[in-house]
Amino acid sequence: MWDIFINPVVTLLTWLYALLGNNVVLAIIVLTVVFRLLTYPLFAKQQESTKKMQEIQPELKRIQEKYKDDREKQQQATMELYSKNGVNPFAGCLPLFIQFPIIIALYQAVIFALAATPDQLVDLSERLLIPGLDKLIPLQSIWLGMDLTQPPTPPLNPTYALILPVLVMGTQWLSFRVTMARSNSQKDDKADDKPDAGGQAAAMSRSMGTIMPVMFGVFALSFSVGISIYFITSSAVSVVQYWPPFKRILDRIFRVNQNPPEQIEAKPAKATRSIGNTGGKASKGKAGR
Repeated sequence: MWDIFINPVVTLLTWLYALLGNNVVLAIIVLTVVFRLLTYPLFAKQQESTKKMQEIQPELKRIQEKYKDDREKQQQATMELYSKNGVNPFAGCLPLFIQFPIIIALYQAVIFALAATPDQLVDLSERLLIPGLDKLIPLQSIWLGMDLTQPPTPPLNPTYALILPVLVMGTQWLSFRVTMARSNSQKDDKADDKPDAGGQAAAMSRSMGTIMPVMFGVFALSFSVGISIYFITSSAVSVVQYWPPFKRILDRIFRVNQNPPEQIEAKPAKATRSIGNTGGKASKGKAGR
């Protein structure tokens, strides 16, 4: 089943390898950047949904307290609140399910492309969908004195390769900080420690921001150097994507997080009524004279 997703990505990675002068690191970086850009609307939708959910947390808590003894009314009031604010509680999860096969395919593609054993090399050649790419096998796996097919730990790789797990943790932490929905002001941050302000969710988010980078750093110690490069590139692209100037450009390109047209047209409508009323008063004044 996974071959449906993995084989095209392995083929694309190998094609990029040939296009970029047989440089597998550049191929991994370019492929990761392309996939992150293509899946940007999904990430943006997820972030927007998270932001809306955070904004209605105080009201949601009040509903839970008001109808704590009546589950049916609580659910009804909650659904009305979601409908009123245009919130879909499952919208944040849907992009994850959609992009999950893509992420797995990209991750597996790096592993298969950096085949290290004869059996893996045969498997790689059978996955290539474009004739002639099999002539590139085996791919060049030495980069800056490091073996991309091996973990960064000595003696499999030089000691300086251990900088990669550190970079994985650093970029993961920075990515988490940047991509977190920043809808809460400093006042909200103080209220986050209170149970009635969605403090539990905020505390969990902060914990994940600490645990996830460490977990990915541990993974990087066990996985190949090529996977570390994929992790670092993915996190770095995520940081750039959510840098405000670049994010505004991407939002325009993909038409996400745009204000509805009716909100823009509402202001002139009020101004027109205001002019009309002024005119009416002036006419009455003239009539009185």
